[in-house]
Amino acid sequence: MTATATPPIDDAPARISVGLALAASFVGTLALAVSTVSLAAGGLGFVLVGLGLVRGWRSAVTLGGAGLFCGVVLAGLVGAPAIVVVFATAAAVVAWDVATFGIDVGEELGREADTTRLELAHAGTSVVTAAIPAMIGMVLFRTASGGTALVPIALLCGAVVLVVVLRP
Repeated sequence: MTATATPPIDDAPARISVGLALAASFVGTLALAVSTVSLAAGGLGFVLVGLGLVRGWRSAVTLGGAGLFCGVVLAGLVGAPAIVVVFATAAAVVAWDVATFGIDVGEELGREADTTRLELAHAGTSVVTAAIPAMIGMVLFRTASGGTALVPIALLCGAVVLVVVLRP
């Protein structure tokens, strides 16, 4: 009697998370079109997030998120409107978080597992985690006398820390 071998599990990143992370990083990159240098940094970040998702490389996704965030900083330095800076930062946070989660899901459950609800719930939580500090930052920016674009950036950096801390 011969034993039949089970086929290996496809541990590529989960499909829905891949699509959502690419969409978030693309939209964030488009928001950085306020200057050539910020768009270039964002574009490099988008490419690295995509490469990380194709290969399942967390380090490439993290570098891509850093590239997107560098694009945000450069956009702020060239005088981009605060709403652009906040939106692009939130998109970078969501792209990084959803991408790394998609890699985790693929490794743990396999790409063929039905993880639609899990992925959508996580993506929704990620959006809320980025949106709440973004809204608070914009309110503080608009109401603070002599406000600076650093207030929303600082709050969104806090959101990044929160996402990292809450990750298992």
